[in-house]
Amino acid sequence: MVAKKTALDKDLKWQRRMDAGVVEAASLSAKLGLALVFLFACSAFVALYMGGLPQSGFLIAAAVIGGYMALNIGANDVANNVGPAVGSKALTMVGALFIAAIFEAAGAIIAGGDVVSTIKNGIIDPNQMPDPQTFVWAMMAALLAAALWLNLATWLGAPVSTTHSIVGGVMGAGMAAVGIEAVNWPTMGTIAASWVISPVLGGLIAAGFLAFIKFKILYTENRVAAARKWVPILVGVMVSAFTMYLMMKGIKKIWKADVSVVIAIGVAAFFLTLFPVRKAVFHASRDMTGRRKEIASLFRLPLIVSAALLSFAHGSNDVANAIGPLAAIVSGVDSGEIVTSAPIPIWVMVIGAIGISAGLILFGPKLIKTVGSKITKLDPIRAYTVALSAALTVIVASALGLPVSSTHIAVGAVFGVGFLRETLSHRRRIETAPMLVGDNVETDVQKQHIEALRQLDPFEAERAENKLHKRLLVRRRYAVTIATAWVVTVPAGAFLGALLFFTIRGIML
Repeated sequence: MVAKKTALDKDLKWQRRMDAGVVEAASLSAKLGLALVFLFACSAFVALYMGGLPQSGFLIAAAVIGGYMALNIGANDVANNVGPAVGSKALTMVGALFIAAIFEAAGAIIAGGDVVSTIKNGIIDPNQMPDPQTFVWAMMAALLAAALWLNLATWLGAPVSTTHSIVGGVMGAGMAAVGIEAVNWPTMGTIAASWVISPVLGGLIAAGFLAFIKFKILYTENRVAAARKWVPILVGVMVSAFTMYLMMKGIKKIWKADVSVVIAIGVAAFFLTLFPVRKAVFHASRDMTGRRKEIASLFRLPLIVSAALLSFAHGSNDVANAIGPLAAIVSGVDSGEIVTSAPIPIWVMVIGAIGISAGLILFGPKLIKTVGSKITKLDPIRAYTVALSAALTVIVASALGLPVSSTHIAVGAVFGVGFLRETLSHRRRIETAPMLVGDNVETDVQKQHIEALRQLDPFEAERAENKLHKRLLVRRRYAVTIATAWVVTVPAGAFLGALLFFTIRGIML
């Protein structure tokens, strides 16, 4: 009877897995179908709008590639803005997708600018291009190379920098078109430095704020009184940081203010926020007993606002990764010249804005889950420090003239929070190791082993328990996967860019 029941359980589990696989396959097919509809709409619009112009077929292909790049930016890069809010349950997945899609599109259209640089970060010298046609081919190859790499990284579950992706594509296509001398190698050196600077700086700032919150609020006898004192200040710091961040990154193409003006407005934002928030926190904490979950709830609203503002700033900046090369192709075909900065036709901006939002909604949840919950467990307090770090790190790096990547900063901040938790939990035994999805069976077996070992050798049992506890706070395999993807991004983009340039040139000649 037991054997029959076990066999039946296995059959039911197998059937459930099969059913889940069918549903997942159907969902993926529907998403791919909607993505293809968007790309077809891009091609149809350009065909109708520019069908009579010379090389209209080339422009149609470029528009489809630009739309494909925008989809992949939305699928991969936007996760950094809303992932912590979703992982901490301050936002639902649907709510995060809705907010991010709106603010990404708004940032791209409102603050994306009227002119865009066609050569990302000055990686290659356009004056060395032999003719405008070669330049256009190189830009198309770079755009497609970056999009393909982002697509692969998303499939692997690795959040990577879209800026580094397009930089690699431009570098590879430029080297294929002109030679190694076309590349600005000192600039490439600063980009390579950002692989280390961005995550380390983001991790340190996030860990520093989390440690401050723990020792000043969570580890005190009267948490409610401590929260009333420090939470308004922390929220004020966040408002001040995001005000300066938006001025430096979000609306810089609309209004570029001096550093002194940015700092003055940031300070004013802090004091204008401090007193209303202090009153709101006092009101919200009247019935609190001091539980951690109650204190954490005070950070939910600031976290939601930060997700919206990060998305706006991201849309205003990173839409250029999709439309910069596309604008270069359009201007190059229209003028017959090599352009280093190009006006942005409204239809190009719309393709970028809609594409990013569509990619986020269709394919973004996978990376949102990775950033928000699979690397380490986040609650509103930890997620707050990640969001604050994203803004502060950009401000600090800009002041010091250091190259940074917003993607690397956000993910580095998540790891910084996780590793700080490991350190503090190892020393103080305050938190218990969380049960992470996918590790349940393995964890149960290890815990049974520890209990058996405790009867034989308590010291070894404690060591084994410490190892299990520490390992589960940060999932190392994600660290390895993401770090590898970061290091490989530029070389992979360069290889694809060169390969696609030779392919395009072979087709066109």
